[in-house]
Amino acid sequence: MRTVLVTGGAGFIGSHFAKRLLRCEDIVQVTVLDALTYAGNVENLGEAFLDPKLDFVEGNILDANLVDSLIKRHNHVVHFAAESHVDRSFYEAGNFLTTNVLGTRTLLDAAFRLGVDKFVHVSTDEVYGPLPTGAADEQAPLRPSVPYAASKAASDLVALSYHQTYGVPVCITRSSNNYGPCQHPEKIIPLFVTRLLKGEPVTLHGRGEHVRNWLHVEDNCAGIELVLRGGVPGEVYNIGGGTDLTNRELTGLLLQACRAEWDSVTYIPDRQANDIRYSMLCDKIASQLGYKPQRDFHEALSDTVEWYRRNPDRWAPLTRNPAATHPRLTLDTDREPQHA
Repeated sequence: MRTVLVTGGAGFIGSHFAKRLLRCEDIVQVTVLDALTYAGNVENLGEAFLDPKLDFVEGNILDANLVDSLIKRHNHVVHFAAESHVDRSFYEAGNFLTTNVLGTRTLLDAAFRLGVDKFVHVSTDEVYGPLPTGAADEQAPLRPSVPYAASKAASDLVALSYHQTYGVPVCITRSSNNYGPCQHPEKIIPLFVTRLLKGEPVTLHGRGEHVRNWLHVEDNCAGIELVLRGGVPGEVYNIGGGTDLTNRELTGLLLQACRAEWDSVTYIPDRQANDIRYSMLCDKIASQLGYKPQRDFHEALSDTVEWYRRNPDRWAPLTRNPAATHPRLTLDTDREPQHA
């Protein structure tokens, strides 16, 4: 019988994954550990919050005593909890290093001492850094260019070192830009959608030429579950979607979906650190574990826009006072990582 601890399980991706696990007959208990920072919300779990198989614990992954008490009761860990917003990392790099590196180490220490059957560490394509051409496979060097990506690359290396040194059964997933319902409106798709639905303008850095690969959150969760069940300890698995778009191309689709025009878009100077392109090869997880993204991008994007149209009560409070959740930042971002 499988018992799974999901860190960051009230965040965007983590909540989708926790709900997915609760539908599995061989999963007898899912515990969500979440600090409920601005990006975490128990409402993301929906009706699953009342599922008798779900145990919710509010707490921090840096709390070693709490982490020990939880890992004792679980034989699998899937680790989503992270600081994940790129723009925020420019001003709060210390928080990113503390949570993403030291928090991961706290979990790994407990996994080593107490023993687990599998530890899945969820990471991002940003650790490979910008690739003007070509694509990174799992053996590519890590060349992060912003504090967020550097903190995730460091946590990846720490996780792999615990496998190599102590035998902790660690697998790492690295996914491209996620999208879907319930995403916090600091990321480009919900940011643009919520602004456009309110009749407000949106902004593009440079000429909107930055390229991202788009992966529906449910497809990412399907890939992570495959790694949880069949991934080889010590291995890394890239997870991508089937759609590469420039930010300008994505903006055009969002304008159409929100019934807005290009005069809603303004261009601003590009920021100093804004990687022009990310790209990964995902042949490994496809050939070894049978992964294939299932969602049609255009249909799923339309469904995502419709979710925000139908649920203003979920996102409107988050957009009324941006300074409360984004100190010293604008909300102009083009990046979703992979995490909660």
